[in-house]
Amino acid sequence: MHAFFEFFPLVIFFIIYKFTDIYWATGSLIIMAALQIIYFLIKKDPVPTKNWVFFGLIAVFGSLTIFLHDDTFLKWKVTIINEFFAAALLISHYVFKKNLIKGFLAEALTLPEKIWAKLNMAWAMFFALCGALNWYVAFNYDQDVWVNFKVFGLTGLTFVFAIGSIASLYKYMPQDDKQDTDKKMSLSDE
Repeated sequence: MHAFFEFFPLVIFFIIYKFTDIYWATGSLIIMAALQIIYFLIKKDPVPTKNWVFFGLIAVFGSLTIFLHDDTFLKWKVTIINEFFAAALLISHYVFKKNLIKGFLAEALTLPEKIWAKLNMAWAMFFALCGALNWYVAFNYDQDVWVNFKVFGLTGLTFVFAIGSIASLYKYMPQDDKQDTDKKMSLSDE
């Protein structure tokens, strides 16, 4: 459910884009991002930092897109978000000696420090690559191709990379989890 909540503004953006244009879709994206913030505030839950970052960038670049009638600003937002995440992972690791990926996953996984560092670096490089790919597609293909890439390509790449990350960590899972997973797999083979 949480994953759907995260991608809901993107889904609405895509639907509105298919029925109208990039400017109406951008307006819907801004509204949906604001509604996500309001949802957390109504629940009296702390608003996650990434939601504030997304909303801030969407509000600024989306507003520029609408008011100047130029989709270039919206296209840059996707690259900036990805490069921001890559930079945050690298700077936190090398400057502040903190591993953000470990901070998110430490409760679920116990990994050697070397593996946490590799995972952090892998995600940093992934975000940097996504930013570069977005820039390439946004400025070398037409708007329809870019919107489809933004919605399906980047989402699919993130899903595949996340599954690959989990699979690469399988050997570090607690033995009880491994046995349960192996048991479920053998039962499904029967």
